[in-house]
Amino acid sequence: MDTKQMEKRWYVIHTYSGYEDRVKKNLEQRIKFMGAGEKVLQVVVPTESEVEIKDGMRRTVTKKVFPGYLLVQMALNDETWDIVRNTPGVTGFVSSGNKPTPLEESEVKKILDQMVAEAPKVKVGFSRGQSVRVVDGPFIDFVGKVDEVNQEKGKVRVMLSLFGRETSVELDFLQVERQ
Repeated sequence: MDTKQMEKRWYVIHTYSGYEDRVKKNLEQRIKFMGAGEKVLQVVVPTESEVEIKDGMRRTVTKKVFPGYLLVQMALNDETWDIVRNTPGVTGFVSSGNKPTPLEESEVKKILDQMVAEAPKVKVGFSRGQSVRVVDGPFIDFVGKVDEVNQEKGKVRVMLSLFGRETSVELDFLQVERQ
């Protein structure tokens, strides 16, 4: 069968955890060196952006969605199987039995769409009932309990004791820290 007509499907490759980017680079070099660019189209490390709040500072970090795994779009045959399987850092294909199992197109689309999402997710270190201290704004140094966390808005609702009674106040994640 001509490789141009061979179906190019997405497969999941298992790697040593923490070596995903290195394996991607090695695999891309092997594909180029062995002239397999028409058979192995893409190598992807699924990632997403996340906003972390650490020491009162917001920073956007890239997190791997599936640590220890890569996605490879390729026409599976003995040659491409060998190229991928013998790349340093690759421990194998995700498979059922001896044959690698391709992903469904809908699954791949979902993963790739997630990677190009507009706004990074905010990683929250707060949970309901947790004691927090206000570090910024008009209620600085007040201590209260988290009542509600709103991921989408980057806000937290805190119950503070104001003038002897419990009052609900909405604050930005940056305005509070764990007690």
